[in-house]
Amino acid sequence: MSKLKKFVILLAFLVVIFPISVYGYFYYKLSAIHDSSIDSNLLNNNDHKNENGITNILLMGTDARPNEDSSRSDAMMILTIDNKHNDIKLTSLARDSYVDIPGHGKQKLTHAYAYGQADLLIQTIEENFNIDIQNYACVNFESFMYIIDAIGGVEVTIEKGEIQELNKFIPETYGWNKSDDKGSIQYIKKSGEQTLNGYQALSFARIRHNDTAFARDGRQRQIIQAIIKKTETLPVTKYPGLLDAVLPYVKTNMKPNAILSLGAQVLKMGDLNVKQFEFPIDDEIHSTGGIYGKAGWVLRFDPDTLDILHDFIFNDIEFKE
Repeated sequence: MSKLKKFVILLAFLVVIFPISVYGYFYYKLSAIHDSSIDSNLLNNNDHKNENGITNILLMGTDARPNEDSSRSDAMMILTIDNKHNDIKLTSLARDSYVDIPGHGKQKLTHAYAYGQADLLIQTIEENFNIDIQNYACVNFESFMYIIDAIGGVEVTIEKGEIQELNKFIPETYGWNKSDDKGSIQYIKKSGEQTLNGYQALSFARIRHNDTAFARDGRQRQIIQAIIKKTETLPVTKYPGLLDAVLPYVKTNMKPNAILSLGAQVLKMGDLNVKQFEFPIDDEIHSTGGIYGKAGWVLRFDPDTLDILHDFIFNDIEFKE
């Protein structure tokens, strides 16, 4: 069962939009999430496509549920801070992408994290997509609910055909939420734009069997965009509580100074309207989905389409269908 594509992301945006005026407080807090176990040589090499002024950060959400130790990377996105074109970009990498995992052969991209944690996932992405990853950040499954609740919920648009599948997940996600103030269980009763709390948003992002994996990715990106919007207007007085809710679930190779430096770069950009892209491209020309060998259902992509991915990330050229 697929989990949420998540939150991965929030992490990045939480740390890049906080005002530098509270540097000391955030420095202390951010020190707690530094992960020194990752191979620094892997992140520091320049063997794959990169350009000055463009920073690519791998954001991943692991699918371990509460009280589970083993996990795969259910959400993989590349956050691009593009100082050349004054843009922020978010590229989703489909979890079922058929790739060559070093030492394990051709399998789904999502399996790389289970085999070798962040080190192997970064290596797999760099070698299969020819993109240099400079940093990474990871959050786990449980964090999603608490992040959403810490900012007062998120506004998303729910289609009528999504309600039944969404409500199917609510009893489980409600049970995972250990907050004392979560109140009684609340189901979704109508379609349209509305505010979801943490466990409702998690259920929304888990919808899978209604349509396609690409549609699910779209729902997850919708939530991410809603979180970014909400944090943009969040009063400074809410920042400490938000950090306290988020940081226990986050780890990253970035040290506090590096995070705050990226934050300063993004603040200078002003508008936090995020450009989004999904790879492989969801059409019959650029990718093929189906059961393949022992890998199960996978998404195979034409290697020539990597040029489209690189154009988006490095040249600010958006794909037109």
